[in-house]
Amino acid sequence: MRGEATVLHADLDAFYASVEQRDAPELRGRPVIVGGGVVLAASYEAKARGVRTAMGGRQAREICPDAVVVTPRMDAYSAASKEVFAIFRDITPLVEGLSIDEAFLEVGGLRRLAGTPEQIAVRLRERVRAEAGLAISVGVARTKFLAKVASAVSKPDGLMIVEPEREEEFLLPLPVERLWGVGAVTAEKLHRYGIRTVGELAELEAATAERMLGKATGAHVHALARLRDPRPVDTTRRRGSVGSQRALGKHPRSAEELDLILTQIVDRLARRLRGGDRVCRTVVLRLRFGDFTKVTRSHSLRMPTDRTAVVLTMARALLAAALPEIADRGISLLGVSLSQLDRADRVQPELPIDWGDEARLDGVLDTLSDRYGASSVSRAAQLGRDPGWSSPILPEHE
Repeated sequence: MRGEATVLHADLDAFYASVEQRDAPELRGRPVIVGGGVVLAASYEAKARGVRTAMGGRQAREICPDAVVVTPRMDAYSAASKEVFAIFRDITPLVEGLSIDEAFLEVGGLRRLAGTPEQIAVRLRERVRAEAGLAISVGVARTKFLAKVASAVSKPDGLMIVEPEREEEFLLPLPVERLWGVGAVTAEKLHRYGIRTVGELAELEAATAERMLGKATGAHVHALARLRDPRPVDTTRRRGSVGSQRALGKHPRSAEELDLILTQIVDRLARRLRGGDRVCRTVVLRLRFGDFTKVTRSHSLRMPTDRTAVVLTMARALLAAALPEIADRGISLLGVSLSQLDRADRVQPELPIDWGDEARLDGVLDTLSDRYGASSVSRAAQLGRDPGWSSPILPEHE
C-alpha cells in the first residue's frame, strides 16, 4: 500500500527576475533579463519571447530587443531567499534546501496541528505572496521526484497535488525529459529506440534500460519511471566542493587586479568541473581582509552549470558587492569555491540550452590546457601583466 502524499516541492517562479519586478514596479509586465553577458534569469514575459536561462546575452537581446536588462543584485536575492526559507521552516522543521529558490518540505506529521498537506501548501503559497511579495509554485506528492515534477508542471504560480492513486495517470504520459537524470544526451538515446514517454520507458525491463543507457543511469531513470523513489526529505544533505585561493600579500590591489586574479581562479575551477564531468549550483567567494578576518559570500544558481561564463558572472557579482569593504579594509586572500556538486549526466536542464560557440570555446581551451599545460593559453586581459599573477593557485579543498 502506498503512503500519503506528504512531500512538498516549493519552487519560486523566475526568482531573480521576480525579485527585480517586485522591487521596481515599472518592470512589472515587461520582459526582464537578469545578467548581460549570460542570462541568469528571465521573467515570464521574456521567456514567452524565447529567452532562456543560460542563453548568451547577445542572442537574448536579438530575440527580445525591448527587454530590460538588469545587473544581478546578489544581496537582494539572498535576502529574499532567507525570507522565504524562514517561512518554510516556520511551517515544518523538515526542510531540504536544493538551491536559493527551491526546497522540499515534509509535512506528514502536521495534520493535527496544521491540516492536510494540500491545506498546508495553499497556506504556504499565500504566506510567500503576502510576506515576501513573490509567486511560488508547489507540487505535493508521495515522493520527492513526483513532487518536483508536479511543481514544474504547475508553473507559473501554481499548485498541483498528485494523489497516490493517480501517480501513473500523472507521470506516464509525460516526456522522458521530465525524469531526473534524463538530459539532452540521454533523451536522444531513448528517442533513437522510439521511447519518448515515461510510460514507454516504464514498460521496459530494468536490464534493457541499463543496456541502453549504462548501468547506473539506466537503473536510476527506470526506477523513477516505475515510481520508485525511496529518498526521504534530508535536512542534513551536503555535497562536495572544489575550490582554489590566492594569497595576495599586504599591498593594495585595484579592482582590475582582483578581477584578473578572480578570472584565473574561475577558469581553472570550471575546467576541473568539466574534466570531472561535474556541475555546480553554488558559487562561494572567500575573502581575507587586511586585518586577517575572513568572510564568505555565496550565491546559488537556478540551474547547475559547468560553463565558465556563468560561474565567472556570478563570482564577479559577488566580488563587486564586496569591493567597498575591500577598499576600507584591504585584502590579503581571494578564493572561490564551487559547491553543491553533482554528476553532469544526472542533471536535467529544465529549459533548452544552446551554448553554441561558448561551449565549443570551453572545449577547445580545455583541450589546449590538457595537451600543452595550463599556461599555454591566456585571456587577452592577462597579456603583459605581472607574471606573479600566473603563479600556481593553491587548491583549497575538494
